[in-house]
Amino acid sequence: MLHILFVCTGNTCRSPMAEGLLRKLARERGIDLEVRSAGVSAISGTSISRHAAAILQEEGIADHLESSQLTGQSVAWADLVLTLTSGHKQHLLQYFPDAVTKTYTLKEYVHNEEAVTEDIKELDSLYADAELSIALGGEPNATDLQRMIEIRQRIPSFDISDPFGGTREDYELTAAEIRTSLFSLLDKLESLRHL
Repeated sequence: MLHILFVCTGNTCRSPMAEGLLRKLARERGIDLEVRSAGVSAISGTSISRHAAAILQEEGIADHLESSQLTGQSVAWADLVLTLTSGHKQHLLQYFPDAVTKTYTLKEYVHNEEAVTEDIKELDSLYADAELSIALGGEPNATDLQRMIEIRQRIPSFDISDPFGGTREDYELTAAEIRTSLFSLLDKLESLRHL
């Protein structure tokens, strides 16, 4: 059985929603997982936010979730550690460098990293060419500018938005963002299972 740990800041919004949603979605697909969540700055035993709890309840998820502080034990338990932002990932690896081979942001893990890397390289090159043209007193190439816009729209942000302190709508948008990534995660886990 695969053990997945979600990590965010206070473990009251994003990571508990990811935990509850993944547990439900995996069960629906017949994928055997154990899921937990923790926060890099969590106070263990704190209730999750009322908006996060309401969203999980509407999904039919009745799990009683409380915040947990990220510990070496929780990291060691996990086969896969998925953070909700790149900042969480950096923090985790600062304290638990041995987890480097199993730690990703959720979005980073589910996206094709090679394609993103190629896009970033091309975008960097186009930016350099545009800056050089401007430095030499010219104008950037219009076709290159259009290409830069296309690439920027395609490159994913590897961070899940933080709804903390926001409205119910903010939480719903974050939950939708998490849900989309979880569908991709389950697709990836199913394809790995069939290898």
